[in-house]
Amino acid sequence: PVGGVSLRLCSTRVTLEGINKPVIDRIIRVDHAGEYGANRIYAGQMAVLGRSSVGPVIQQMWDQEKAHLKKFNELMVAYRVRPTVLLPFWNVTGFLLGAGSALLGKKGAMACTVAVEESISDHYNSQIRTLMEEDPEKYKELLQIIKQFRDDEWEHHDIGLEHDAEAAPAYAVLKTAIQLGCKAAIFLSERI
Repeated sequence: PVGGVSLRLCSTRVTLEGINKPVIDRIIRVDHAGEYGANRIYAGQMAVLGRSSVGPVIQQMWDQEKAHLKKFNELMVAYRVRPTVLLPFWNVTGFLLGAGSALLGKKGAMACTVAVEESISDHYNSQIRTLMEEDPEKYKELLQIIKQFRDDEWEHHDIGLEHDAEAAPAYAVLKTAIQLGCKAAIFLSERI
């Protein structure tokens, strides 16, 4: 466009002119960090439970998370957003959370999945509200992506419940602790 900056990445065309750059930067940065962390959680779970009966279920959810991360990697380039400086920390923390919950067994891993995916779904809903208030037409593509990923995360949440997450040892305490960690990670990754 005349006077605008356009980028072309794969089939995505992004016009940076007229967007609320601070809002979009914050959304893409934190979502990238979240999908990165989710990948590390599932990697940790697979390291412990990959050869168990629940391994294929975890792998299926992990494969979706890999696709989400790939998309946010593309969006970071297209929108010229820098990643959070906390990625090395999320790398280690995510893997330890995944492996640690899996050491509690299948139910522990699924409790972790329920806690994380519920937190992420709520966070995506908040972002959808923000973008709808900003300009639903201007952010149509980003809204579609976030809505799809939110639905995928909620599906993972439901899979966790179907696989006895609520029967994990100290489920309520575990879920609360993980969700507090998720809120802190979201807060920090949006800003740093």
